[in-house]
Amino acid sequence: MLFDELKPIFQELIQQPAAFMGGFFSGVLHLNLREEPWKSWLEQNGVDFNKDTDDKDGPQSINIE
Repeated sequence: MLFDELKPIFQELIQQPAAFMGGFFSGVLHLNLREEPWKSWLEQNGVDFNKDTDDKDGPQSINIE
């Protein structure tokens, strides 16, 4: 029950522990990764912030007549 819900979290932790812990701590500490010094460090390590970041899969508005 509870373990079934937590299973994807543990799988990510096991597969990519450094990325998982980095994302976890940035969320806990409310770090904005688009601010310096994080942005320059991430760009040096291959993250491209110039990509189109529109959330096309996010909520959309509809009109009902």
